[in-house]
Amino acid sequence: MSAGSPAGKSGWEHFPHDADVGVRGWGSTAAEAFEQAARALTAVVTQSEVKADSAVTVTCEAPDNEVLFVEWLNAIIYEMAVRKMLFSRFAVQIEGERLDATLWGEAVDVGRHAPACEPKGATFTALKVARNQDGTWSAGCIVDV
Repeated sequence: MSAGSPAGKSGWEHFPHDADVGVRGWGSTAAEAFEQAARALTAVVTQSEVKADSAVTVTCEAPDNEVLFVEWLNAIIYEMAVRKMLFSRFAVQIEGERLDATLWGEAVDVGRHAPACEPKGATFTALKVARNQDGTWSAGCIVDV
């Protein structure tokens, strides 16, 4: 499954991996690739519309973009679990080793969202955050479900 803009400059996809699932995002910046990967993470849980009713802020720090990406996805998974929410909109800012983000979403409505699974954690398997030859960024890894 995948979703992207008509111009193909940003988007996300799932890629298969045994019993788990890969999530990948791409965009014109690393922050945009992280945002798109977060959308892929939500799509692992539900195919239904998620309203952007409530905002949650998160901060992550890591020594490089790859570890920061895993920390980012795990921060979203944590917020999903403790707040019993799903998120549909993401605004990420990356400065050096620090990521600051706002997530917008709503409380899980089991009847409407029909959650398919609960992500347990982002892993270092198939982890890659890189600037591509065309100047776009991509970020992806395997998520344990």
